[in-house]
Amino acid sequence: MNSYEVNELPEIDKDKLIEILTDELPVLRAKIGVSQDDISKIIGISRQTYSAIETKKRRMAWNTFLSLILFYGYNEKTTNYVEAIGAFPPSLRKTLSINRRIKED
Repeated sequence: MNSYEVNELPEIDKDKLIEILTDELPVLRAKIGVSQDDISKIIGISRQTYSAIETKKRRMAWNTFLSLILFYGYNEKTTNYVEAIGAFPPSLRKTLSINRRIKED
């Protein structure tokens, strides 16, 4: 059976990344053309919670950030924008996508 190991976790300023993404949520949704209800269903939170995050009445949790960054960071309509604003730095992209090694039994 194979298992995965994360080799090196980069130092990440989670609060800064959350702040950057929060500021751009309305623009990102518009680029894809999804409603708050649609995106909340996709990432597994209530529409009310998503709305409160987007309007800055509630701080985004790190797991919500990761769900959103994977959704927007790998969507062809938003991937370049997410990179340009600095919300998905290469170190985090590498950790989430290729910084894994399969261990052989």
